[in-house]
Amino acid sequence: MIYKMKKIFGLLAVTLLTLSSCKSYEVSYAVSLESVESPANIKQQFGDTKIVTLEDAGISKYRYTDNYIEITWFVDRKEFAFTLKNKSNHAIRINWDDISYVDISGNVGRVMHSGVKYTDRNNSQPATSIPKGASLSDILLPTDNVFFISPTRYSTGGWREKSLLPSFFEKETIDSLPQKYVGQKMSIMMPISIENVQNDYTFVFNVDKVLGRK
Repeated sequence: MIYKMKKIFGLLAVTLLTLSSCKSYEVSYAVSLESVESPANIKQQFGDTKIVTLEDAGISKYRYTDNYIEITWFVDRKEFAFTLKNKSNHAIRINWDDISYVDISGNVGRVMHSGVKYTDRNNSQPATSIPKGASLSDILLPTDNVFFISPTRYSTGGWREKSLLPSFFEKETIDSLPQKYVGQKMSIMMPISIENVQNDYTFVFNVDKVLGRK
């Protein structure tokens, strides 16, 4: 009996040691709106443009403006949150199916927005019209980052979302690996129809720094 107890405690100690050695740490990043590639002849048609940084309860947000739109971005761990205001005298239209996302490796994918079920993420998404003077707040989530885990005896399973940037590292690499993503770029190409003319806006985001770990 004593031998069996020692064996059990020994196995438990090995298990705890293994779990401890495999523990991963999560890091977060500061991501800013670096530039906006706007439609052609922008100085003639779209007027002066600018990007400003806003601080909201300790969170950095980035606002782009021209004569037709005002859009404020916040990049979360898994998604791009934005508020788009229609400054024009006409309704503007967002065709969600035409929006594309480019990750830090240069891979292009589609996005889904709030209200779309995960099971419908690869289906066509109806366009949204924004009346003049109105605003739309929404999120963009890369569909390639959404996946389903089957239930097991250890997990309930369900839908999951990957982070936009690698966020989990082992103790041995936590101080070095995340730094290689600093300076990397992500982008959102968002076509916006104004007076039935499609205007392609490309928002380029830069990974500024590693904020911390937990």
